[in-house]
Amino acid sequence: MLGHPDKTLYKFLLVGLINTALGASVMFVAYNMLGLSYWLSSAANYIVGSTLSYFLNKYYTFQNNEHSLGMIFKFILHIAACYFLAYYLAMKMMYWLLAASSVSTRDNIALLCGMCLFTYMNYLGQRFFVFAKKRKKLQ
Repeated sequence: MLGHPDKTLYKFLLVGLINTALGASVMFVAYNMLGLSYWLSSAANYIVGSTLSYFLNKYYTFQNNEHSLGMIFKFILHIAACYFLAYYLAMKMMYWLLAASSVSTRDNIALLCGMCLFTYMNYLGQRFFVFAKKRKKLQ
């Protein structure tokens, strides 16, 4: 994963456990108990989880104290891109691999796979794009 992991990976995973517990609960309750669609249920997960993630990763994981609307915009853009790509790929893959299974089975497995794909893409993007520390220019 782009070299050796550093302490930010472990902090990111800890924050991810917290986000996952909250977001996955929202997602699976929305899909299985409230009857919301695949896309609405997974979106609810990332609206709740990403809001928490922004603050925990910004200040705890990547220790970034910059105050910038641009950073918030980059975060939202990054989360949206990771979300749509991860869940689209997971859905297509599970519908192909599990064609004989019920829609509910395929969707629930796709939701789990989408979470995994999202986590990987999200870490890389937050570390190297959203919360990357600006390098000082050489004089």
